[in-house]
Order: sequence, then structure tokens, then C-alpha cells
Amino acid sequence: MTASRAKAGAVATSSTARAHTYARAEGGRSHTARVVGEIGRQIVSGRYAENSILPGDAALERQFGVSRTVLREAVKTLAGKGLVQSRARIGTRVRDRADWNLFDHDVLIWHAETGFDAPFLGALGEMRLALEPEAAALAATRHTPDQRRALQAAVASMGAEGVARRAFVEADLEFHLTVAAMAANPFLRSISTLIEVALVESLTRSSPLDDPSDAARVVAEHRAIADAIGRRDAAAARATMRVVILEGIRRAATPRK
Repeated sequence: MTASRAKAGAVATSSTARAHTYARAEGGRSHTARVVGEIGRQIVSGRYAENSILPGDAALERQFGVSRTVLREAVKTLAGKGLVQSRARIGTRVRDRADWNLFDHDVLIWHAETGFDAPFLGALGEMRLALEPEAAALAATRHTPDQRRALQAAVASMGAEGVARRAFVEADLEFHLTVAAMAANPFLRSISTLIEVALVESLTRSSPLDDPSDAARVVAEHRAIADAIGRRDAAAARATMRVVILEGIRRAATPRK
């Protein structure tokens, strides 16, 4: 991501952050987690460009007020996410974006906080389209009664009279994460952060609540997925989820007003 792209995404960042608080996986409030988060965001935003060399250890220790041990642990964590590579007598180099682990929880959230560009949003949508319809089909054959009730509760929350924007986003997110859990596949459950950032971004850009008829249609589509899963109709669950994801992709491509 170039510096200009990062700047263009800055407005999107503040709007998205106000609408949703992302779950954290940086290890709490330790010094190492803080350094990982700050350097990681600067890499994702383009402040530290691909193939650039980070400032030396001494400079970073002064900048963050941490020990050499803490800094090296942070760099090791960033290396594990595919963002950097350290070499003796060269320093720590920011790796090409193609090498970044985009499925990593923190890396995805740093992208969300920094601001998405159109190609990245498109790629997120393609991943959802590839995975979530099949998750819905699996959910139809594998769900438990408690999960079915949780799914129905999420739909009810989405359709509640006078529902606030944030509550709608959280209920919609709960719906999709519940479907992923119902599929009972550990790989599908691991995409929860991908679902979260893509869904929150699309709803922040263009909320169906802006148009009552649009909101009613979206709720009805989600209810249709829940009903198909409840009657164990895998084909219907798959097809209806595909419709919902395609609508989400369209919404994500809609510029904020």
C-alpha cells in the first residue's frame, strides 16, 4: 500500500472504527503487543514501505521506550505474520505485500483500521463468496438446536423495530459467525476475522437501514438462510447465502455518502 492510498483510506478508518470495535488478538496490553501493533499498523498503512528497512534497534527502542528483548520479541512476532524479515548486517526489511499473512487476525484488523482500497475489498468479497455459501450448506446438516436458536435470535435482532445502526451491524455479524460455527469445520471457523472486517466495512459504507425497504429485504434474506438451515435444506441455504454475499459485495463497492 502506498502512502497516497493510506491517506485516502484515513477517512474510512475513523468512520469504521466508530461503527465497530474489533476483537483484539495482539496479546493484551503488554509492551511487546504495543510495539507489534504500532509497527504493524505503520507497515500496513504504507508508513514503512515494502522492501524498506526499519529504523535500527536503538532508534526503535528509544521510540517505543522498550528494552532490546521486548523489541526483538515484537520483530519475531511480525516476522511470523509475514510482514518483516531480519538479516544480520542488513537490518529488518519490510517484506512484499504478497508475502503477508492476510488471514492473520491482526493483519486483517490493521487493514480495517487503516482503510481498505477497492481491490482489497473486492478480494475480501471473493473470499466470502468462495467460503460462506458452503459454510451455510454444511451448517444445514451439522447444526445443533442451540445454534439454530442463536441464529434465529440474530435475525430477530436485525429486524427489531427501531434497531440502531451499531446493533444491526453486531447482529448481522453474529449471524454470519454463527453460521461459520455451525459448519463445524475448524478451517471455516478460522475465517471469522475475514468475515468481520468485510461485513463491517460494507455496512459502514452503505447501511440497509438507510432505506426501510432495503432493510426489510436484507432481514428477509437472512431469515430465509436461517429457515433453510433449520429445515436442513443445504441447497437452499447455499443459494440464499450466495445472494446475501453478492449483495454485501455490491454494498462494499458503494462509496460512502
